[in-house]
Amino acid sequence: QVQLVESGGGLVQAGGSLRLSCAASGRTFSSYAMGWFRQAPGKEREFVAGVSWRGLRTYYTDSLKGRFTISRDGAKNSVYLQMNSLKPEDTAVYYCARDRYERRLVVPTDRYEYDYWGQGTQVTVSS
Repeated sequence: QVQLVESGGGLVQAGGSLRLSCAASGRTFSSYAMGWFRQAPGKEREFVAGVSWRGLRTYYTDSLKGRFTISRDGAKNSVYLQMNSLKPEDTAVYYCARDRYERRLVVPTDRYEYDYWGQGTQVTVSS
């Protein structure tokens, strides 16, 4: 059984930074791409960033490029999302998720391509 636990969310002023963490259980973490998604009230869950299983490739939704950075640490079975220059529109629940298939060459951006999800962590950016 795979478990993903996010942490690091909170309340921050616009322009501030947060670093989200996602700790994964299980031995197969390193064989799977990982992604971060977010869901604001009344909106669909959307792709934020993803990292390939080896950590060599990263993908971001276009509107977030330059502000968010995804990374992973295999030794800690963890994936991170560094968020800078936060804006009120970044307010959402942020989820980490594991790719449905292992060792894929591409990082999926479709949420239905991910099979395990964390419980989410709330990020609130005040203006």
